[in-house]
Amino acid sequence: MSHFFQKPLQLPRYAQGYHLITDLVEDAIPELRQIQVGFLQVFIQHTSAALTINENADPTVRKDFQTFVNELIPETYPRFIHTYEGPDDMPAHIKASFFDTSLQIPISGGKLALGIWQGIYLCEFRRHASGRKLLLTAFGNS
Repeated sequence: MSHFFQKPLQLPRYAQGYHLITDLVEDAIPELRQIQVGFLQVFIQHTSAALTINENADPTVRKDFQTFVNELIPETYPRFIHTYEGPDDMPAHIKASFFDTSLQIPISGGKLALGIWQGIYLCEFRRHASGRKLLLTAFGNS
C-alpha cells in the first residue's frame, strides 16, 4: 500500500552556521514509521539558507564548513550590489545556491536510511535570520 504524508516544520531561530536538525525532522513526521520502503524529501522554503547531509558526530566539521565557505564567499566582496538587507544578504544567496534547497533521503524499515555518521544540516547563512520553514514529504510503501 502506498503512503504520502506531508508536514510543515517551523525551525527555531539559529545563529549563522551549520546545525544538526536530524532529530527535529524525524520528530516532525512520525508517519515515517509506516513506510517500509520509500523516501523523505526535505525542502527549505528560503533563498538564504540551505540543507546538506554530512558528519553528525564531530562539531568541528560544522565549524570548518563555516570557516571555509565564509572565506570562499566573503561578506566584504566589494562588487555585490544586492545589499538592501545588509552585507550578509547577497553572500547568503550565493552560499545557498552552492548547497541545496532539498534533500531526498531513503526510508527503510520505517526509519531514515542515513549512514552511521550522517546527519541533516541546516546551513544558516544570515546573521539575524528568522526561524526557517521546511516542508517534509514522505512517500513509499508499507
